[in-house]
Amino acid sequence: MSDKQTEKIEPVDFDLANSPIFSGQAGVASRKKSSILVWSSLGVLTLLALAVIFVLPGIVSRYELPLEPRISVADLSPATQQTVRPGINAVSPFDEAQRSMQRKEAQDRLAELLTAQATLTAGKVELWGNEEYQQALEQARLGDEAYLAQNFIDARNNYLAGTEVLNALINSIPRVLAAYLAEGEAALSDNDSATALDRFTIALGLEPGNQQAAIGYARAESLDQVNELIARAEASLEVEELQQAREQYQQAVLIDDRHVQAREGLVAVDRLILENRFAQMMSAGFVHLQNDEPQQAIEAFRRAAALGINTDQARAAITQTQDEVARVEIEGHRNAALMAEKNEQWQTAVAAYDAALAVDPNLVFAITGKDYAQKRSHLDQLLVAAIDNPERLGDQDVYNQTVDVYYTGQNLEAAGPRLTNQLDVLEQLLETSQIPVAVQLVSDNVTNVSLLRVAELGMFQSQSLSLKPGRYVAVGTRSGFRDVRQEFFVGFGQTPDAVVIQCDEQVVSTRGR
Repeated sequence: MSDKQTEKIEPVDFDLANSPIFSGQAGVASRKKSSILVWSSLGVLTLLALAVIFVLPGIVSRYELPLEPRISVADLSPATQQTVRPGINAVSPFDEAQRSMQRKEAQDRLAELLTAQATLTAGKVELWGNEEYQQALEQARLGDEAYLAQNFIDARNNYLAGTEVLNALINSIPRVLAAYLAEGEAALSDNDSATALDRFTIALGLEPGNQQAAIGYARAESLDQVNELIARAEASLEVEELQQAREQYQQAVLIDDRHVQAREGLVAVDRLILENRFAQMMSAGFVHLQNDEPQQAIEAFRRAAALGINTDQARAAITQTQDEVARVEIEGHRNAALMAEKNEQWQTAVAAYDAALAVDPNLVFAITGKDYAQKRSHLDQLLVAAIDNPERLGDQDVYNQTVDVYYTGQNLEAAGPRLTNQLDVLEQLLETSQIPVAVQLVSDNVTNVSLLRVAELGMFQSQSLSLKPGRYVAVGTRSGFRDVRQEFFVGFGQTPDAVVIQCDEQVVSTRGR
């Protein structure tokens, strides 16, 4: 067909509802002008009637629905003209309408194909689905050829086939995206930066705003730098440059905090640094132990435990040190107690056993030793009191109690020198306390004398009595004179030469005044 034959005239869109005739604005403007508007409307209607009568038949004769130019016999090719009978159109209006519908359907399919193509082009389909994409383009090319040949049905079918291929590619985008993301992550794990960059580039083409793809792409860009830092850190570790290795691992983590090897390396080197500090503190503690400084050793072990690693080891060292300190302290108190016992310093021994029990109240040797030492200390106190106060032996109750104390000491095994001496002295005192001693009493023969708890002696000038060793009190009374009281001791080297008892001080009466 010629250009004239394919030319289309756009249909006139004439809206009577919006025309001034039907708008109703004339009556609103002014009632005075209503007659003028009526005549103007009649003029417009007259012009429209003339147009319908003279213009519309020419348009109808040239075009046919849907407003496409009619095909004349002169416009047809010679081959086509041979099949057209004179006076009859080559294509019937019905056929032409069918062709127009087929052409429109082909164009619609083409529009769908182009829309799908635009979507895939934006998604860089040539990087991940180029083979299928080229197949779809080939279908489109076949459709174009059919269209140019005005074989609109084939054109539509080819466009439709191409669109189906493109839509299949579009529908596969989520699956393809997931696959490329997975391959990119695997490449990162394998330290393959080139592959990772390629996969994440395609993923970003498939979905430009994908966060995982964007992060993966950034990590892939810095992967070589991170691997270089890790290699340098491992080299530093080999020569035990722990602090330098830590700085290099830390730089790698700052660049890519998702890099597993970098993070694990940083954790490992931090652990090594802590273990070195732990070892140093423990060594310092053992040095203090060797220098007999247990408290300083315990403090060093506690600082090591505070690091948070190998705490069981540090606590065990603390416990062992405390046990050793306690053992040494207890042993010292035990030796002090034994030495006090050996020297028969029983109260000192009791104090030593108390000190040991303060460290560990369950010490059997200290419990039994304290009990024995307390009993010996009490016995020692009784012996000392008896020996220091022999005059009390004159009292029969005191004498009997002292005899019991003596035999208690005698029954003890392995008596020491102090106890043996005490028993010997006490034995002598007990024997001596039962031997009467002659005592000379002197008076004035006018004083009435009595010896308390012994006898009434009456008045005498001189008298000799045999008295057991002890303490005695003689009392003298005389009418008109002040009473006298004379205390004296008998025996144990304290017997006086004579005891004088006489009332010499006269009492002056004041009644006569």
